[in-house]
Amino acid sequence: HPVLENISDRLRLEDWSVRVVYRGGEIIGLLPIASQMLGLAADIGTTKLAVYLIDLETGQTLASTGEMNPQISYGEDVLSRISYANQHVRGRYTLHDRLMSTLNKLAADLCAQIGANYEQIVDAVLVGNTAMHHLAANLPVRQLGEAPYVPAVSEEMNVPAGQIGLMIAPGANTHFPPNIAGFVGADHVAMLLASETIYRAESGQVSYPVIALDIGTNTEISLIFTDRKSGRVRVLSCSAASGPAFEGAHIHDGMRAAPGAIERVQIDTGGIRLHTIGNRPPVGICGSGILDAVAQMLDNGILNHRGALHTGHPQVRQGSRGRGELLLAPATSTGHGNEIVVTREDVHEIQLAKAAIRAGIEVLLAEAGISAVDLATANGVSFIVAGAFGTYIHLPSAIRIGMFPTLPLERFAQIGNAAGIGARQILLSEKRRQYAGQIANQIEYIELANHAGFNRLFMQALFFQ
Repeated sequence: HPVLENISDRLRLEDWSVRVVYRGGEIIGLLPIASQMLGLAADIGTTKLAVYLIDLETGQTLASTGEMNPQISYGEDVLSRISYANQHVRGRYTLHDRLMSTLNKLAADLCAQIGANYEQIVDAVLVGNTAMHHLAANLPVRQLGEAPYVPAVSEEMNVPAGQIGLMIAPGANTHFPPNIAGFVGADHVAMLLASETIYRAESGQVSYPVIALDIGTNTEISLIFTDRKSGRVRVLSCSAASGPAFEGAHIHDGMRAAPGAIERVQIDTGGIRLHTIGNRPPVGICGSGILDAVAQMLDNGILNHRGALHTGHPQVRQGSRGRGELLLAPATSTGHGNEIVVTREDVHEIQLAKAAIRAGIEVLLAEAGISAVDLATANGVSFIVAGAFGTYIHLPSAIRIGMFPTLPLERFAQIGNAAGIGARQILLSEKRRQYAGQIANQIEYIELANHAGFNRLFMQALFFQ
């Protein structure tokens, strides 16, 4: 046993005065008498990691940090990572090791911020989509890349931290909440838990349907509604392959949200006005900026309904490949001395991303026999947008390009990284941990790739109105 084998030396080191940490009758740690008991919660996104250090006795978040997922160098999206894991002899282990190395570094950094030791972290909760969950737990992912896209494990898991290479207290446990399906994972369960949409529907606080989605490289979408026939609350979920365009990938001058990234665009007869993160000279455009730019281009007649730029428009010029492009920032005004443009290819990337999300929404509504009118006429919030990107998007722009249905703005709520909040709740409360399991069992998963109407809805959603 990792604790018992060193207990004699540890007791002498601490002069026979220690805090004994145990779970279910098993000793998981020995701490100095005055030290805090800490917990680690992590939201493992395909693109970004969000990690939180929690005081388990007060529930306070003591420190938090974020970093790019190191696996991104092996593939920008879930399928490319699965492909890497399958095509290389030690591919899965490489992806697992890179992730754990970064999580360990971040955990150590957080401990250093508060003057603690990593051995004070006596419990951990990790959430992520199903592929990230499997790679964190060092489970096989081959089956996630092949129909019917079944997880190796759907149920919650409790794994000794040392078994997966997580450097926290020697006997500490790592909890993985349950997955739903091949591409809807524990992060979505955590988001639904934190948003309390299901609880409010079941307790009668909300009588209207609610869409809850977490925008990312994979956008997980749920529809919570009361079934007219049975009277019970149902939850339909799907995963839309929205891709990394909203992270700035595959965009000509795209970048992730960082100082100097264009995050807001306004176009009118007076010209183009830009707002950058940190009010720095522009050096690129991030996801919220390119979404804004496309919406503004539509409003000003620069784009047609197919996404092509009108070459006769005074603000459109001919690009290097003979196709129209919009000059957002001349070289003289940027932070790197190069022009920043929006190309036809950029617009197409946004069309693919927004069509995947909108088609997923429409599939769920159709399956439930609900229309966007039911969302629009609700007497409260009926459309919840979670995730780091979802926090910063300009909702009118998302509606304008057709990514979201046309609803009054007061129907929307942008709730930030709810998956991270849910992970912290699961870390701190056994009841919340059990409720996460109930949510997972309640969800009815719809595989978009097998849905008869998805391709038609996707093709419709590619066009602009």
